[in-house]
Amino acid sequence: MKIKNHIPNFITLLNLMCGCLAIVAAFKSNLISDLVIASYLIFAGAVFDYLDGTVAKLLNAKTDIGKELDSLADVVTFGVVPSIIAFKLLNIYAMDTALFVNYGFLLYVPFLIALLSAVRLAKFNIDDRQTISFLGLPTPANAIFWASAPLIIYYTQHTMGTFYGPAVFIAGLFKSPYFIFYLSIITAVLLVVELPLFSFKFTDYKWKNNKTRILFLISAFLLLLLFNVAALPIIIVLYIVFSIIQHYFL
Repeated sequence: MKIKNHIPNFITLLNLMCGCLAIVAAFKSNLISDLVIASYLIFAGAVFDYLDGTVAKLLNAKTDIGKELDSLADVVTFGVVPSIIAFKLLNIYAMDTALFVNYGFLLYVPFLIALLSAVRLAKFNIDDRQTISFLGLPTPANAIFWASAPLIIYYTQHTMGTFYGPAVFIAGLFKSPYFIFYLSIITAVLLVVELPLFSFKFTDYKWKNNKTRILFLISAFLLLLLFNVAALPIIIVLYIVFSIIQHYFL
């Protein structure tokens, strides 16, 4: 095999390394600051996940092993790590909640995210219907949703300004053990249900064929400008809403 064919795989391994380091950070303590590090490593993994495919196309170095390796790395970075973040948040904020004190096994429900992420990635590899769109929430999108939680909580506690307004409300939700518990189930299920979601692959640049993507990207950009990191979970929800509108009403 030519050396160039290994370059995308090396980038994929960097994604996997980010996932491994994120796990170490998340389990270091019960401090939100350690979960913040795990969140940043998810974002770094997402960058490498984007780059490996891009580099593979540029070098014409797509291989079967690269495809499988990419999914294995994604299971860790975008499946296991967000489930650990949800698990740690639930454990931190459910210490005095009777339901979780009496039924401790409920604290492990967030690991459904890891399990169904693995199912989602396995289905994606063998499903030829998902070449230009998705069926179910992509694992990176779900991971970014959960990665935003520690960031919002941390920055609402340590900063003011743009983080203080809408972030306070969203941070309050992520501090609720019931919200974390039910949201873990909902996001896990969204990974595997056959909900049509648009991808960001542009087959052409005509407004007619890309208006949903363009409107979503503009909305996401404006939300980031207005609300900073607090916009991330809103953007993921908006992605689902835009996809449903495109598929069922346009």
